[in-house]
Amino acid sequence: MAFDAVHILEVKSTFAGREMLLHPVLLVDPDGATLVDTGMPGQFELLRAAIERVVGSLERVRRILLTHQDIDHIGNAARVKEASGATVSAHAADIPYIQGERPLLKANPERLRAMLASAPEEVRRQMEAVFSAPPAVHVDTALEDGQVLPIAGGLTVVATPGHTPGHISLYLPRERLLISADALTVQEGVVRGPNPTNTPDTRAAAASVRKLAGLAVDAVVAYHGGLCTQDSGAQLRALAQELA
Repeated sequence: MAFDAVHILEVKSTFAGREMLLHPVLLVDPDGATLVDTGMPGQFELLRAAIERVVGSLERVRRILLTHQDIDHIGNAARVKEASGATVSAHAADIPYIQGERPLLKANPERLRAMLASAPEEVRRQMEAVFSAPPAVHVDTALEDGQVLPIAGGLTVVATPGHTPGHISLYLPRERLLISADALTVQEGVVRGPNPTNTPDTRAAAASVRKLAGLAVDAVVAYHGGLCTQDSGAQLRALAQELA
C-alpha cells in the first residue's frame, strides 16, 4: 500500500544490548515536511539520513509532532529543531516532561534502579548516560483532541492516554491511515495493544484502543512494529473487544 504524502522511516541501532527498530513518520507537503517522533538519543545521524533519503535535506522539516514524552520519541527533537528551525508540538499533558520541567515518568530513580539491577556493566553505563540527563526541547504549541492540522490533506489529533497522560495518535482520513505511536504495537503483521510493561495506566490505554477502533482504518503504523495493512481495521476492532 502506497501513500502520497506519508513516508514510514526506519531507524535501527543497538541500545542496552538489544537491537532497536523505530518507525518515525515523515509527512511531506509542498511547503515542507512534518516529522512525527524523533528516535532515541544517539540516533540523530541515522534519523537525518532517513529523512534526507526522502526529502533531500533536514531543512525541509518544518514541523515536529511529538506523540508523547518517552525518551525514544523525544530523543532528537532538540537537535532536529536546531538544525531545521522546525516548530515542536505535543499534547499539553506531556509538555512539562518534554520541556524538562518534570522528570520523565518512566525515568524515575526507583524504576531505573530496578531496570539496572541485573544489567551487564556495559548496558548499565549506556542506560545511565541516557537517562541521567534526558533530552528536553521547548514545545511551541499544544495539541488538543480532535484538532485537525493542515498537514497531508488534514491530520486529526486523537488523544490516546494510558501509555502516558498526554499520548496522542494521529489519523489521516484521506488515507484511512492511523499513526498509533505507542497506543498500539504491531508484531509480525498482527495489531496488538501497547507494551504493558511500559504502560502505567492500562485501563486508560484499553479505553484508548477502543476509541481508535471507532475510526475507519485501512492501515496502522505503530512506532514499534511498523506498518500493518492486513485487515488492520478488523484487527483493531477485535483487539478493542478483547480489552473491553
